[in-house]
Amino acid sequence: MRLFTAMLGTETHSFSPLPAGFKLYREFYLVRGGKHREPPDFCAEPLVHFRKRAKARGWEVVESLATFAQPAAPTLTHVYEAFRDEILGDLRKAMPVDAVLLNLHGAMIAEDYEDCEGDLMQRIRAIIGPNVPMGVELDLHCHLTDEMMQASTAMVIYKEYPHVDILECADKLFDMIADTVEGKIRPHQALFDCRTIGLYPTTYEPMKGFVARMRATEGRNGILSLSLGHGFPWGDVRDTGTKMLVVTDNRPEEGRRLAEKLGREVYAMREEIEPPWLGLEPAIDRALAISAGKAKDETLAVAAGNGPVVIGDVADNAGGGAPSDSTFVLRSLLKRGVRSAAVGCFWDPGAVALAEEVGAGGRLKLRLGGKIGRVSGAPLDLDVTVLGLTDALFDVMGTGRMPLGRAAAFRIDGTEIDIVANSIRGQTFSPRVFEAFGIDPMAKQIIAVKSMNHFRSGFESIARGIVYAASPACIDTDYRRVPYKRVRRPIWPLDADPWK
Repeated sequence: MRLFTAMLGTETHSFSPLPAGFKLYREFYLVRGGKHREPPDFCAEPLVHFRKRAKARGWEVVESLATFAQPAAPTLTHVYEAFRDEILGDLRKAMPVDAVLLNLHGAMIAEDYEDCEGDLMQRIRAIIGPNVPMGVELDLHCHLTDEMMQASTAMVIYKEYPHVDILECADKLFDMIADTVEGKIRPHQALFDCRTIGLYPTTYEPMKGFVARMRATEGRNGILSLSLGHGFPWGDVRDTGTKMLVVTDNRPEEGRRLAEKLGREVYAMREEIEPPWLGLEPAIDRALAISAGKAKDETLAVAAGNGPVVIGDVADNAGGGAPSDSTFVLRSLLKRGVRSAAVGCFWDPGAVALAEEVGAGGRLKLRLGGKIGRVSGAPLDLDVTVLGLTDALFDVMGTGRMPLGRAAAFRIDGTEIDIVANSIRGQTFSPRVFEAFGIDPMAKQIIAVKSMNHFRSGFESIARGIVYAASPACIDTDYRRVPYKRVRRPIWPLDADPWK
């Protein structure tokens, strides 16, 4: 048996000010011929796992391009076409193949391609023919399209947000494709459009319970896989929105009915599963109240730990296409007189370079952040001391790593407020980005992280409270204000009743 694998992905924020060219892919992840880092970065974990599973069966594995970019604006057309054509060229050379496994995102947009995944998958199908199984693993913030459905044999989407089940999903997908190759099953996919735009963490109810019920249903009565494609609210394409995907063993009508049943359940709880976004100042109010022990245990903001209150700076999340250099949250903390905090990670290569020049222990008059435009706010002028430097900061989520590049930590003079700045844009997953510089998160009153929800995987166990702060940065959590032009209507919340 010969297996062909490849990865091409990013999560496209249609309104991000950051261009997505070759450099963005090279600095985040670009590997050819299976030469992955060890341990692999989290985006490449499925490919390494596919290879391991295939070789255990004695299969030959042909590994093509594996590249991924931190979310930004639509990928430049010539960049997408170059990567796509490289994968297609490798596939033609590898033919004949017995199966194809792809690790894609599902929300990649290029300047002239609304559905990069559908385009790539359709072209692969044209090469391999109608009978070769093709499996695709997707991020749950994907846009599921007719083109993707038609081209694929089976798609499996992460169930968890934060994405702590990447390898679990890779296992499920590999098993389905291997069983298809061996004639044990005949996958059939059914899709239901929930007609909803939203963002749904799976760490608390009712979405936590919904995910548990999906898992409990799989493997029964011919149901091979259940996936909820949450959608990516800031991708302006026809198929933006939440969709329910069911894969059965050749039971199309049962799959269709189950997809609709579960999809309507998601629609019914649409308001309950959206996070409790707070405006910037109300979020700081809430964080300070929790820290002072004055907040009632009546919302999701109060957590189980006894450490700092953690503020998710959701609007400046690099993982959603934001610059991660906005100053809104830090400026508010300073204005409120907060004296003990850690904030990170600021994407500010210039600040890192200045810190490298003076070295650990050196002092600077630092102009921090505010570099990219209105969504970054005004820069902050600070007197700081350099706490430490590293050439290779990385963060962790589950078993995967994410490179953050050269980095520096600063302390604002006269305070216990510490800041981490880095050279490769990326969101904050865990306390590791502070601990790498000797900063103890447990000693801080407030931790503010540039992340939308993945930070919960690393901080929830220590946090006294968790607050989602929707500052005026790049990612607007009021979807009714997002200037969509292509999204298929009607859809909630843009339309009060999308079923009319």
